Amino acid sequence: MNVLFLCTGNSCRSVLSEGVFNHLAPAGWRAISAGSQPVGALHPRAVALLARKGISTEGYYSKSWNDLPVTPDIVITVCGSAAGETCPAYLGQVLRAHWGVDDPSHVVGTEEEIEAAFEHAYRIIRARIEAFLALPPGLDKHQLKQELDRIGGLSVS
Repeated sequence: MNVLFLCTGNSCRSVLSEGVFNHLAPAGWRAISAGSQPVGALHPRAVALLARKGISTEGYYSKSWNDLPVTPDIVITVCGSAAGETCPAYLGQVLRAHWGVDDPSHVVGTEEEIEAAFEHAYRIIRARIEAFLALPPGLDKHQLKQELDRIGGLSVS
């Protein structure tokens, strides 16, 4: 199972998702992240947050969805602008879901407020990935799509 977490810039939310998924997923499941307009660098706060959580980002980099090493089985958009974009034709009829998360890199404020925004985004992403990984095996595509859409609405306080 290959899951693509897609966000326009591929520097923050999609990277957090890739890291958390790969940290929690069972053997044989893999996440990658990419962007339609990658900024070319990982956001330092996202990398630092994952490191504090004991999650490696070794080998991760900001990349285009045109440069994927594998064809994903599922594409999950994690930012608002990527939700409306049409995935490249080569991805075919992949299962798609939208799990929008506010971009913590756009928060302006004190150091504590910015860090709190990153932590909040991380908690939302982790809760959704945990819910995804807890789904019962054997769901058909329609059931899986329904569950992924439901999970995209989960929030944390």
